[in-house]
Amino acid sequence: MSPAATGDDAPAAEPTRPVLPEPTQVPVLNIANLLTLSRLALVPVFLVALFTGDGHDTTWRLIATAVFGVASVTDHVDGWLARKHGLITDFGKIADPIADKALTGAALVGLSVLGDLPWWVTLVIAAREIGVTLLRFWVIRQGVIPASPGGKLKTLTQILAITLFLLPLPAGWLVVAWTIMGVAIALTVVTGVDYVVRAVRLRALGKRAVGS
Repeated sequence: MSPAATGDDAPAAEPTRPVLPEPTQVPVLNIANLLTLSRLALVPVFLVALFTGDGHDTTWRLIATAVFGVASVTDHVDGWLARKHGLITDFGKIADPIADKALTGAALVGLSVLGDLPWWVTLVIAAREIGVTLLRFWVIRQGVIPASPGGKLKTLTQILAITLFLLPLPAGWLVVAWTIMGVAIALTVVTGVDYVVRAVRLRALGKRAVGS
C-alpha cells in the first residue's frame, strides 16, 4: 500500500481566481435622463408663458424667463448627476443636446416672432444647431463627439443673452444683451466649424477601422 502524500509530495493547491462582478447596465430611465426629458417637457410651457397676452406683459415675461431659467439649470444638473453617479447612457448623449437645442431654439424663434430679436440671429444659431444635430446622427456608428469647452461656453453665453432679451429690462440693458449675444454668435459659428472638422475625422477613422 502506497504511503499517503504528505508535505512536499502533496499536490499544490490551485490558486483561487477572484470572482469579478458582472458590469451592470445603466438603466435608460435614470434621474439624469428624466431631467433631460423634463427640459423637453418645459419647452411648450415656456412658449405658452411667452406668448400669453401680447407677448410683452411684464408678469408673463417674468414667468417665461423663470421657466427658461429652470429648464436651463437642468442642463447642468443632469450632466453633473450622470458623471457623478455613472449614469451616462447613449440615450442621454443624444437626448441632452437635442433638449438644449429645443429650448434655445424655442426661445430664439419666440423672441423673433415678437419682434424682440432679428430673424438673422435666430437663423444663424438655428442653422448651426440643426447642422450639429444632423452630424451627430451621421457619425453615431463611429461614436459620440463630446462637448468641447468652447461648446459649453457657447451654450452658457446663449442662455445668458436669451435671458437678458426675455427679461422686461430698461432699454439701456440692450447694449449688454447685444454684447453677450454677439459673443454667443461668434462662439456658435466657431464651435460649429470645429464640430464639422471633428465629425469628418471621426467618420474617416471609422471607415479605416472597418477597412483594416
